[in-house]
Amino acid sequence: MGDLKLGRGTEDGVRVGPLIDQDQRSKVAALVEDAARARRRSLERAGYFFEPTVLADVTADARLLKEEVFGPVAPVVGFDSEEEAIAAANDTEYGLVAYVFTRDFKRAMRVIEGLETGMVGLNQGMVSNAGAPFGGVKQSGVGREGGFEGIDLETKYVAVNL
Repeated sequence: MGDLKLGRGTEDGVRVGPLIDQDQRSKVAALVEDAARARRRSLERAGYFFEPTVLADVTADARLLKEEVFGPVAPVVGFDSEEEAIAAANDTEYGLVAYVFTRDFKRAMRVIEGLETGMVGLNQGMVSNAGAPFGGVKQSGVGREGGFEGIDLETKYVAVNL
């Protein structure tokens, strides 16, 4: 994560841009601090940047696992079965996007089918595509924007990198 260049999108080589505003940066920081149970160093630079962060062994009671983050934060939680992973992923009132990483395509399809989310990235972190439907389920929205699916209320879009 430390190799990801943080900065304005107009700068060469930038992979992580700023958050929308100070309120959002503060929310992301609070969620990370709650999950890590420790203060993180803040970035001393102008703008609403947040250092890309991976948190291992996040406990089930962390707010980070229940709220939409909208920041460069990846919580990592272990599981013993597909069913346990799906249940943990669905244990939130939100459902915009989920990510599945596996070499087993049949497993991927089983997990994707069980996820309560509007979009899924399979073996990739970027799911946005101008030609694909965009939208979530539960408290992450109703309906879709874009394409024919824009008139369907519960389409699940899956972006796959094989």
